[in-house]
Amino acid sequence: MTPRRTAIFRPDPFIVALLIAALLGFVAPAVGWFATVVDLLKTAAITLLFFLQGVRLQRAAVIAGMTHWKLQFLTLACTFVLFPLTGVALHAVLPHALGDSLWAGVLFLCALPSTVQSSIAFTSVARGNVSAAICAATVSNLLGIVLTPLLVAVLLNMHASASPLEQIRAITEELLVPFVLGQAASRWLRPWALRHPGLLAITDRGSIVLVVYAAFSAAVVAGTWSRVHWSDVLILLGISAGVLALALAVTRAASRMAGFGIEDEIATVFCGSKKSLATGVPMANVLFSGAVVGLVILPVMIFHQFQLVACAYLARRYADRPLPAENHLESDARVSL
Repeated sequence: MTPRRTAIFRPDPFIVALLIAALLGFVAPAVGWFATVVDLLKTAAITLLFFLQGVRLQRAAVIAGMTHWKLQFLTLACTFVLFPLTGVALHAVLPHALGDSLWAGVLFLCALPSTVQSSIAFTSVARGNVSAAICAATVSNLLGIVLTPLLVAVLLNMHASASPLEQIRAITEELLVPFVLGQAASRWLRPWALRHPGLLAITDRGSIVLVVYAAFSAAVVAGTWSRVHWSDVLILLGISAGVLALALAVTRAASRMAGFGIEDEIATVFCGSKKSLATGVPMANVLFSGAVVGLVILPVMIFHQFQLVACAYLARRYADRPLPAENHLESDARVSL
């Protein structure tokens, strides 16, 4: 195996950081005044995360990608129809395989929007339609602010004190408003953001790491983890692998049935098969009580690692295809022989 191939299977540093945060939540949970400080920092970190996402969004590319309506429709259908139906089917077939909180996490995962940064990055590595990927992933995240709470309410048949409309309002205030403010400020701040991608990556990932620590810490304090067995983790690994494999197969097959070129197929596969950890963790804090958030985001974290490894491998496979110019050269060589 070449070094290039081996690098695909190296542990993702972000996942390692998340696992460390989760471990810290177990061994050193936040209590008392420290829990209050962590909660305030978590809220500030989430606000900063979505503000910076708004700063970096390139509106011109999104507008260009919107013209490919078939690709956008297919991506949204996979994200908000195929995934939820798959989750419902799994729950119907295996209702007792997991506890209620973990099943809530699986169904919540299926209701999440697509990723933004990694979908675009993998599409770029694979030499796909990047502008369409930017549009598809961004529209998915914006629609997810409304659709995810509604889907969660339907999938879980929630009868909580907060209605879906109240949850949408809370998500709008905590996630959408900072994003819109970031868009408004992008005219002045986007050049700075482009010059400091490393700093922004640390800010983004640091925000999620902090939220994961807070969620796992709250679950420990509430005694929630006593209901989780190692067999539950194995079942979640199997579910994540199966759901991801189905999504990848369906997006690829549907793209070819729709007559997409290879560049559009790549954008559809990477945007339609992925779920956003960066959006999912903050949303879980709004939609679920603090005692169960740690269990709810566990399936999201596991699926996130699976999608990173699988999509990195697929991106390399797509990138290794011959360029059009190379095909012409090969044909000319065969003719000369």
